[in-house]
Amino acid sequence: MTEEQIQKAVRQYLDEKGYDRMNLQAAMFDMDGVLFDSMRNHAHCWHETMAHFGMELPEWEAYMHEGRTGAGTINLVSLRDRGHEATEEEVRAIYRYKSELFNKCPKAERMPGAYELLVKVKESGVVPVVVTGSGQVSLLDRLNRNFPDVFRKELMVTAFDVKYGKPHPEPYLMGMDKYKKWVGDANKKLTPNHFVVVENAPLGVQAGVAAGVFTIAVNTGPLPDDALLSQGANLLFHSMQEFCDEREKVIGYLR
Repeated sequence: MTEEQIQKAVRQYLDEKGYDRMNLQAAMFDMDGVLFDSMRNHAHCWHETMAHFGMELPEWEAYMHEGRTGAGTINLVSLRDRGHEATEEEVRAIYRYKSELFNKCPKAERMPGAYELLVKVKESGVVPVVVTGSGQVSLLDRLNRNFPDVFRKELMVTAFDVKYGKPHPEPYLMGMDKYKKWVGDANKKLTPNHFVVVENAPLGVQAGVAAGVFTIAVNTGPLPDDALLSQGANLLFHSMQEFCDEREKVIGYLR
């Protein structure tokens, strides 16, 4: 990606939002498909689970629903295939089956280039924040094992924190609020142009854009680029390694 392309994307965002400059202070990262190469496991398990319960969800389509709550995905497929939403009991049974399958999968490795990118982001003075739909109790331990000295518990948004999942902007709005609280911004002087979102899924891109934040898409799955760009992504890279390689130019223009 050229400096001209990055500069154009930043200028277009600033013009649309009415800001004079970016002044980046915090970068909000999704987890599955961004920090960890875990989406292929999720996609496979969703496909197998739906087949087990007599419904159909192709693996590629699971990437389109990433960020949606489990119940939301189940009801979307149930409405399409059966003409009605699943009962609460069915939702629990289906999601339990999917979770059991997922827990049998090999542990996902961190995404190539992700750790190096995070280290450089932090060294530049930009604070990393995690915004994930995951509800894993041991999330911080897992992040600390794979990304030592990068993340803080008070700068994490998980499924336990929000009422609405992506594509609702609440997860990223909460990420901004947690950062403001952490730095003591009692007067809420920090605005969306002080942040950036890094996402790999269409629903996540929608959430970042709806929160008013400059959103970088990293297409680490099988979807066409337009599936992310059409949702409003300001920049797109095809891997975390590619983003890492271009980090100095991107962070430079965003700061």
